[in-house]
Amino acid sequence: MIPAAPELREALAEVGADAWLLFQFHGLNPVAKRVLDLRGGLSTRRIFVLLPAEGEPVAVAHRIELQAFEGFPGKVIPYSRWEELHAALKSLVAGRTVAMEISHEDAVPYLDRVPYGVVELLQRLGASVVPSGSLVSRFAARWSHSETEDHRFAAEVLSEVARAELARAVREPEQGLTEGALQARVIAAVVARGLVFDTLPIVAFGANSANPHYEPAAGQDVPLRSGDVVLLDLWAGRSLTTVFADQTWMGFAGARPPARVLEVWDAVRRARDAAIGAVESAATARRPIAGYEADRAARQIIEAAGFADAFVHRTGHSIDRDLHGSGPHLDDYETHDDRLLLPGVGFSVEPGVYLPGEFGVRSEVNMHWTESGPEVTPRERQGGMIVG
Repeated sequence: MIPAAPELREALAEVGADAWLLFQFHGLNPVAKRVLDLRGGLSTRRIFVLLPAEGEPVAVAHRIELQAFEGFPGKVIPYSRWEELHAALKSLVAGRTVAMEISHEDAVPYLDRVPYGVVELLQRLGASVVPSGSLVSRFAARWSHSETEDHRFAAEVLSEVARAELARAVREPEQGLTEGALQARVIAAVVARGLVFDTLPIVAFGANSANPHYEPAAGQDVPLRSGDVVLLDLWAGRSLTTVFADQTWMGFAGARPPARVLEVWDAVRRARDAAIGAVESAATARRPIAGYEADRAARQIIEAAGFADAFVHRTGHSIDRDLHGSGPHLDDYETHDDRLLLPGVGFSVEPGVYLPGEFGVRSEVNMHWTESGPEVTPRERQGGMIVG
């Protein structure tokens, strides 16, 4: 939805821009898709939409795709020839500073959505281009009320299914249960509860759990053995166009995990809760907090436990209508994400420790900054590994 003028003016002033210039081509920019909500799906020609601090919005669109702009609350400039496109853009951006989905030196790839050549063109036409990071967080990554309710519903369903299916699975070692069979059971249970997947959940037994994005090799289906760690990572939502929930749960095929497994689990659980606590404390103190700060809070716990080299990914990712969204991430590892965690945004919290050839442990919940403060989903986070 196009932002209201007063809020847009305030946000543009914060980034030092005269306007927000949204670019779209073949779905390259999910931010533009989210904000503009255009009819007709993917654009097959270049689209530019200027949202100025003062004045009406202006769209520059190809003549064969004008239908997408029916009802647009501003001026539409059609073009066909490239000369027309350049002339229209020059009239809009010359002498202006425009915010766009760029990230200097590709520091945050999820923000770097505008091709280098487009930036070059706009600069030649007289524009100065600055990153739109805080605009993206404020207007594209925030959840609506209905999306929040969808997420809460999905979070509780995934929690209930994960607990039940893991509890059932860890009682079945040496009985022929395979990763694929457990995956199929999880999918069936989630779908029966009214949710949909966009990609398949991760099920990893034993040493496979040490691969953070494990996928079984073609023709292989590993059976569950006694003493295996079991990792279940699942994400789903009420529809493909709303906010999903994303969780990771851990189990152990045996009565009691070995001391080393428990040591790793304890470090991961405490790291998860440290990141959550950092966000909650900042909210209580009304102190701004950036994504990298929450990552540091989690990473310090795992480093102190002696597993620094085994925590090989960021602590969390943005969640919006894309499971890995365009808003701020909990990251001071893969990137230095200094974007603030603003009210309305959502993200995962999922530290992990991965010991190749042995096992891996990850614990994942989600957070959403609601009007009353940060909320963790599901309501009950995993306190201990589910054991047989």
